[in-house]
Amino acid sequence: MKVKAAVLWEVGQPLDICEVDLDEPKAGEVLVKVGAAGICRSDRHFMHGDAPIAIPVVLGHEGAGTVVQTGPGVTLASEGDQVILSFVPACGRCRSCLEGYSNLCDLHAATGANLLDGTTRLHAAGKDIHHMGKVACFAEYAVIPETGVVPVTDNVPMDKAAMIGCSVTTGVGAALYSAEIKAGSTVAVIGCGGVGLNVIMGAALANASQIIAVDIREAQLEFAMRFGATHMVNAADQDPVQQVKGLTGGRGADYTFEVFGGADTTKAAYDMAAKRGVVTVVGIAPWGQEAAINAVDLVRNEKTLRGSYYGSARSRTDMPVMVDMYRSGKLNLDDLVVRHYTLDQINEAYADLDNGEIGRGAIMFD
Repeated sequence: MKVKAAVLWEVGQPLDICEVDLDEPKAGEVLVKVGAAGICRSDRHFMHGDAPIAIPVVLGHEGAGTVVQTGPGVTLASEGDQVILSFVPACGRCRSCLEGYSNLCDLHAATGANLLDGTTRLHAAGKDIHHMGKVACFAEYAVIPETGVVPVTDNVPMDKAAMIGCSVTTGVGAALYSAEIKAGSTVAVIGCGGVGLNVIMGAALANASQIIAVDIREAQLEFAMRFGATHMVNAADQDPVQQVKGLTGGRGADYTFEVFGGADTTKAAYDMAAKRGVVTVVGIAPWGQEAAINAVDLVRNEKTLRGSYYGSARSRTDMPVMVDMYRSGKLNLDDLVVRHYTLDQINEAYADLDNGEIGRGAIMFD
């Protein structure tokens, strides 16, 4: 079928809105009519060459839609299902999946920006076009492995459901499933974009006593207060490490989160952690960056430094929990999404992201 999509033909160039060919779903795959796709910085990394990906490629990994066709053997979704899209469609058979870490699926990692059988369903100009995260939802329709769609029982607005596909699960999951914040603890979050705001909401759900938002944009810090932050530190004109320590009686925070994606911010998150503090790195730094950590301090103060990919979540079981949290008012997704765009406006959407606009943007489809 012919569909309109945003294609990255060359790193450093704007996304090209053009018509591409999309094959029918094969065994174990579904065809989804995309309803909404989030504007996430992870896609920008590929656009600007900060992370490698096979090109040409249709980006977009944070999405929601409706299943309109199922391939042979599909049992996890049916035509008509509203679904959240998962950018780690786990195989369920590799060692990581069998050990309970489906967010780190080995087959998904090995097949990269192809579908699980190592091929693509997208084609244009005589070339195969790759699928970012096996989702590729910057398009009107997408063919996705059935394990990459999570049916939503309640009718959730498409833009809110899309957020659960990445920023909500990544951020709330980092707080609840990766770091496992204890009630009454102190928390500092560096980077208050879409994912950082969700880390803040996760910390609030865990009943942290103090949640310190750290960013270089005053408007973003003020916005973070609406999602559960109790204090804010503007790192543009203050030393964030000293400020966080000052707000925590000189100890540092019990849990710190790096949600910007950089070596300097990773070091800052480590330095502002208290004795026995847990430092969780959520942001994806540009390829090749390394953070300098004081190895003696790591030992003598028994700090824990860990990564968190996709919130250490299991999409098929944890995303429905996020939906329930939203429906019950525990997750403020209504205020999270502040801008809507059409697919034709996608480059404008990323310009707004680069300009530091607050909150999350979403591409909306008919």
